[in-house]
Amino acid sequence: MHKEQDKKIPFDSPDFVASLAAGLNVLLTFDESHSSMTLSEVAERANIDRAKARRYLLTLHALGYVHKDKRQFSLTPKTLSIGASYLGGVHHHDIIQFYLERVTEQTGESCSFAVLDGDDVVYIARSAAKHRLLSISISVGTRLTAAYTSMGRAILANLPNEQLESYVDSVELVSHTPHSITDRNQFLQVLQQAAEKQYAVVDQELDTGLLSLALPVYKANKELIGAINISTNASRISHDALMEQFLPILRDCAAQIQTYYV
Repeated sequence: MHKEQDKKIPFDSPDFVASLAAGLNVLLTFDESHSSMTLSEVAERANIDRAKARRYLLTLHALGYVHKDKRQFSLTPKTLSIGASYLGGVHHHDIIQFYLERVTEQTGESCSFAVLDGDDVVYIARSAAKHRLLSISISVGTRLTAAYTSMGRAILANLPNEQLESYVDSVELVSHTPHSITDRNQFLQVLQQAAEKQYAVVDQELDTGLLSLALPVYKANKELIGAINISTNASRISHDALMEQFLPILRDCAAQIQTYYV
């Protein structure tokens, strides 16, 4: 998943286009809590001055990625084409979706597939159960901190040692709930256990009541490509039931997906 040819150039490289990076950063300032903003609000969230923010917003408006209504700016549906291009390039996306939906049919719970991007996991496919578990809505494209998600830990646990240690040393461990692990040594131990067991469980560390089980997903050549999980309610499903009922189903799902990655 982290190949040598994917090595990034440094920010001070002559090949790094700072204006393009800043423009993309302006796009990323919009989210669920900031769907419509003024010029000043965009400048503050992007950490740039108003003059630069204005030029980037007006350029994005001219290209059709941003809508302008008096003093308010918001994203247009055209921004979805960027994510759609990525999803269109995800190998066997429809197959992954099919097996996630089958897990939901078998368990009655939500099932998702995600990949690691920086310090976050990004949802690439999802089969949602009828009941809602998180206080936030989850859909394809949602980003959550890898440290406190089962899929994030399932992926992190299987990174090369040097990369894993670098992540643990630099990641910000935040107390989302009273159950959240904030001690680095304890966090590393949890990841080591996940590597040994080849699954990760996160019990109410991201959101109260949320219990999640995840497995790493590999290609046939053992290359790590992402993770799948089942999310449920901690008050409804016991840890024993999670292991006895859900773990075999999730393992079968991972095995089925792997057969398509030869």
